[in-house]
This record gives sequence, C-alpha cells and structure tokens, in this order.
Amino acid sequence: MENVSRPQHSSSSSPSQSSARRSLRPYLDMYGDFITKNAGAVSQIESALRSLTYIVPARFKDVELASESLHSGIQLLSLYHDSLLARAVAQLPSLNREKPTPHNRYTKFWTEKSPSYRRLALLVTMIQYTELLWEMTAKRRGEKMRWHVVIVLELAKAICRLLLLRLTNSRPLLTPPLPEREIDPASLDECSETESPPPEPATWKMPRTGLELSGLPNSGRISQYLLSKVLTAEDVKPPAQLLHRIRGSGYLAEVLYILRPVVYAIAMKRFANDRKSWTPWLLGFSLEYAARQMTKRDLEASIPGGLRGLTQLERDELTRRAWAMGWWTVRGAFYENLTGPFLKSISSRLSGQPVLGLLGGVLEDYQYLWDNYYFSSATL
Repeated sequence: MENVSRPQHSSSSSPSQSSARRSLRPYLDMYGDFITKNAGAVSQIESALRSLTYIVPARFKDVELASESLHSGIQLLSLYHDSLLARAVAQLPSLNREKPTPHNRYTKFWTEKSPSYRRLALLVTMIQYTELLWEMTAKRRGEKMRWHVVIVLELAKAICRLLLLRLTNSRPLLTPPLPEREIDPASLDECSETESPPPEPATWKMPRTGLELSGLPNSGRISQYLLSKVLTAEDVKPPAQLLHRIRGSGYLAEVLYILRPVVYAIAMKRFANDRKSWTPWLLGFSLEYAARQMTKRDLEASIPGGLRGLTQLERDELTRRAWAMGWWTVRGAFYENLTGPFLKSISSRLSGQPVLGLLGGVLEDYQYLWDNYYFSSATL
C-alpha cells in the first residue's frame, strides 16, 4: 500500500519573526550585560522609582493611571531583571554564590522541573503586578465593568493556583510562587571586574579511595567560604520535601484559601450599593480564618511533632498569611465603618503641619485608593 506523507506543520516561528528576534538579540544581550554588571545600581534605581510612585498624588484621574502604569511597568521590568540576574548567578563559581533561602530552593526546583508550573506562576505574578491598573482602567467605563474585571482576574488567579496545587502534588502554595531576588551585587561586580571568574578551589584526590576533597580558597575569603558550607538539617533535604503534602481537611483548607478572594469579590459586587454592609466582610474574613484554623488542625494531626515539626519554610508561610490577615482592617465594612473615619481624622489633624503635613498627604493618597479600588488591599 502506498504511503502518503502528510504535510508537516512546523511549530517554529515564521521567517519574519525569526529575523526580528535575531535583529533584537544583540540589543537584548547588551542590556543583559549592563544589568548584570550594575546589579547594585539597578536595584537602587528600581527602589527609587517605586518610592516615587508611592508619593505621587493619586487623587486625580489622569495622575493615578500614570502612576500605576509606571509602578506596574517597574514591577514587570524587575521580573525580567530577576531572570537576567538569576542566569548570571548560575554561571558564578559556587564559592561566589549565596546560599539560597528555603523559599528559593523550593520554587526554583518546581520552575526547573515543570514548565507548566513556571508558566502558571509567571502568569499569576504578572496579574498581581497589573491588577490594580486593570481595575483603574475598567472603572472609567463604569462600576459594572470594574467589578466584572475584578471577578475575572480573581477567578483567573484562583484557577492558576488550583493548577499549581495539583502540579506540586498537593503541597501548599507559596507567595510569591517564583524565586525571589536575593543576589549580593558585590559578587557580580567582583566577577565583572576580571576577564574571567575566579577559579574554583583546587581539589585533592585521595590516592587509595579516589575521592576528591575541595581545597580552601585564598586567605581573604576563608570566612565566607566556611559560612557557605555550613548546612542545617533542612539544607540537605530535597527541595520538594521542604513542604509536606496535604490531604483531607488540609487540602480542603488550601482550596478554601485559594477560592476566598473569588467569593469575597462576588459578594462585594453584590453589595456594591451598600458599602457599609458587613455581609461581604464577614463572609470573606470567615473563609480565610476558617481555612487557617483547618490548616493548623491538619498540621497538628498529620505531622510528627505537630506545629513544632514544621519546616522553616512552612513556618514562614504561616507567619506571612497571619500578617496578611491584617489587611482586613482596610477592606469593606471594617474600613468604611471603623478604620476609614479614624484615618481621616488623623490626616485632617496632620494637614497644615510643617513636616507632618507630608505624611498626612501620603496617608490621604492611600485612603483614596482604599476608598475606591478593590485591589489596593488585595494580598493574594
């Protein structure tokens, strides 16, 4: 029987796209070299620009969009800088690398192991960096469009997080889901000053067993070298074991924690005409509090030693979630009935004061955001 070959659909990009990438590659390489050689200055510039967006008055329609656009752009650019610096650090000798935190060990493991995890984590992070800008833009077309966009964004983040929960084999989610920047600019600057990176310490092979022992670095770096070799019990654990798998009520608690923002946003839309109603606030707070209590009870029952048997990464995430619950004081009815009037009285007292007036103005800008925008107090 004659074999008829089917036309193959190439998955590669078109010639025009390939040529465009090739033409941009030299400029991207130059930009990457500049970032890695000036890591300390870049971090300072990013921080200064973020601070500028915090003090730009946000009470005027045109300025608030410009300020938030700048802030979102800086956040997205910083995300790109993180990838550049991470690649540069990966090329450094082990002597020059900082010991990664448990968070970075865990998230780096999953981003390298699962391309799906990396894409979903990146998508969630990009939505978080731009969600307030989307809300501001949507509000110009009316409150109905604004709440529609808010719910769609919360639903998109929840779906991504549920998929991340599945990809990590039912392990609790971390915030942020991507490795954080923890790079000592001096280590990059030190290597950029020389044409080639400093060599690894020489090794010595044992004549009988053939095992190799790493040599010591030069005398000026011995302290740093020894500190980098100090290991704790969690440093030798495989990255995936830094978080325990959750089952039963623990899994249900994590799903409840992920879906809480969606339920709260829908309730806020339902009671948009009665901003002082306690129903959305009580519903959202109760769901988050119930999820936290269920999680703690499950950990007590399923982990040897209970809460004392948690890894450092698990303790850090529980602590972060506990502090994040403080944002409920500037949400919904709690803010409208209690926190808002209290802050307004403080800002009015500070206005007109020589130095404290500036602080009062910044406080009023934040109150404007809390008064008008849902994502200004979002934490997930």
